[in-house]
Amino acid sequence: MQSRFLKLLGAVAVINILARLLGFGREVIIGYQYGTSYQADSIITAFTIPNFIYIVLGGAITTAFISVYSKLSGEARKSFVQTIFTGLGLLIGLLSLMFIVVPGFWIDLFFAGMSDEARKLTAGLFQWMAPATLFLALAMAFSGLLNVHEQYRLTSFSTLVFNAVFLVVGVALTPILLEYSYGLGASLGALLMLLILVVSTRKQQLVPLRFGFVKMPETKRFMKLAIPIMFGGATIQFYFFIQRIYASGLDEGVISALNYASKMTQFPQAVLMTSVTTIIYPLLAKAVGEGDTLKVRNAYQKGFRMLTLILIPATAFLFVYAREIIVFIFEYGDFDANSTNVTYPLLQVFSLTILGLALNTYITRFFYARESSYLPVMLNIISVFGVNVLVIELFIEKLGAGAIALGTVVGTIVNMVLLLIFAKLKFNLVPSSWGYVLKLILFIVLAVGAIGLSYLVPIDLTLITLMIGGTVTAVFVLGGLKVVK
Repeated sequence: MQSRFLKLLGAVAVINILARLLGFGREVIIGYQYGTSYQADSIITAFTIPNFIYIVLGGAITTAFISVYSKLSGEARKSFVQTIFTGLGLLIGLLSLMFIVVPGFWIDLFFAGMSDEARKLTAGLFQWMAPATLFLALAMAFSGLLNVHEQYRLTSFSTLVFNAVFLVVGVALTPILLEYSYGLGASLGALLMLLILVVSTRKQQLVPLRFGFVKMPETKRFMKLAIPIMFGGATIQFYFFIQRIYASGLDEGVISALNYASKMTQFPQAVLMTSVTTIIYPLLAKAVGEGDTLKVRNAYQKGFRMLTLILIPATAFLFVYAREIIVFIFEYGDFDANSTNVTYPLLQVFSLTILGLALNTYITRFFYARESSYLPVMLNIISVFGVNVLVIELFIEKLGAGAIALGTVVGTIVNMVLLLIFAKLKFNLVPSSWGYVLKLILFIVLAVGAIGLSYLVPIDLTLITLMIGGTVTAVFVLGGLKVVK
């Protein structure tokens, strides 16, 4: 079982890494083409709402769907899929139509601080990207269905296809459509992603795909679970949404600089978390359904150890080598030295969110698996709309964009601490023993010290400098996973 799990995890991780690299490559090329200009701000802002709905609503539907569907069988499964997919299609379809008809209304509602030029471009791009909202949300629902049937690699591959089409169409058609090529790329990529999942579902004859509603108690149970999960996911994603709302009132280019910096920190934790949760959540839901508390507790501790040993050295590397990373990855074309000087300090601050965001996502999954979703929602609301916004309001006049990044850091840490406390109080889940905590502290001191010293090696070539720092980081990650038990 462990060998099979590791093989699946490895395959899914590789596909997810490729998908994330393609998505990240899109951000790099946007930086090359438009730097930290209003055009870059507009492309990034226009995709904010479709991406927000995709992650929040799609993620809630997937999580709740897996929890309920995995406990059904026979005709009940077929009726449940028919009802949920029909309702989701009608709801998101109507919303997407509203985005297409009145795009300017939504941009003014959320990003009122943008200049007239940026606002007009953003509204136009948003209109092109609006169909992607429907396609992505439905794709997430089909991903949940396929993951229950252990089709992890296929669902990860569909995400890779989406990012590939988004990138290729966006870049290839820029000479013809200019910025609007990315709007077309988003919608075409999302459509192809959905078609791959639909064809696979039909080919494997998992369930018949029909339209209609069937009255059944599981629908009410699904809604009871999905709604709080949706708001919980929304509060997590609101970190990024709030960043862009506040940044729209600052100088031109701040939105894109925040985006480039935050994407650098999202990459290491997102790849790992997507790979782990894609496989572990269906298994976790099954273990909870069987009442196997020992398996749940072991999974909780194992995940905590893996996340801390991998992401703490990654955090130190990003913080210490922030400038060199931005120069090496982004400083080409219209992304000049001024853009680097705006972006790299934000990367340093955002790097401090990596472990917190990963642990928040991981721990929350244990609440969801036990169908206890209201508590993490409340904790997320406190952290995002309370702590995060308060920090931004207090410091934005003095720190500008730095206050937006600082708010995310403080809110994330507060949320992590609260989740750890309530997981212990409510489910008696302990992340580690005190012996491991002492080993972890020693590991942190050694890793941070070694990565910091590696930065002092007097080498002028950026690539060689990053290779030295990356090698030291990799040694501590691999060594920590092997030695620290």
